[in-house]
Amino acid sequence: MDQALIPADAASGAPRPGSTPRTRVRRLPEKSVDDVAALYGVLDEALVAHVAVVDDARPVVLAMACARDGDQLLLHGSSGSRVMRRLAAGAPACVTVTLLDGLVLARSAFESSMRYRGVVVFGRALEVPPAEKEEALRRLTDHLTPGRWDRLRPPHRRELAATTVVRLPLAECSVKISDGWPDDPDDDLDWPVWAGVVPLSTTGGRPLADPRLRVDAAPPEV
Repeated sequence: MDQALIPADAASGAPRPGSTPRTRVRRLPEKSVDDVAALYGVLDEALVAHVAVVDDARPVVLAMACARDGDQLLLHGSSGSRVMRRLAAGAPACVTVTLLDGLVLARSAFESSMRYRGVVVFGRALEVPPAEKEEALRRLTDHLTPGRWDRLRPPHRRELAATTVVRLPLAECSVKISDGWPDDPDDDLDWPVWAGVVPLSTTGGRPLADPRLRVDAAPPEV
């Protein structure tokens, strides 16, 4: 986590998580977190964001790779994508990121839940200009596979032209964290079923080499 950015963000006067009417957590407000470090921590661990816009009067949600760049969230996609064109044009957007940490198994279905860390961001994105696009793609690539960009073939001009990158300011957002245990009422505690938490995590598996791999190169450590 880039701790050095936290005081700068606070000094900028940007809203802290949960500080606007749209981002105030109303359902289970005790799970709301207004800490910038928690916001950055979730985004720095996340690999995928779900991005929602309205296109032709219809809501559309797409999953996109994401990476935090200071107090902005980088998103990218095809220049031919209608959603990317809407984002680049500054259409209102809502982005959610969820890290699922476990299943909370209670003694009833009603009390069962999940452990999670979630972020919601509202705002209008700005298109990354051509002169800055390659560096933004480097940050996205190295977020997914640290250090890999420098080992890859440099992008062709046509590949850069075929890709749109946008920055979404983290100025209006909320953070919600659920990390508790089953909250069964006392009357249910003697029910004859196991209760507790099943931890969940995202882990990298054994790399599978491309059948057409022609060089003797070590796989990345992800």
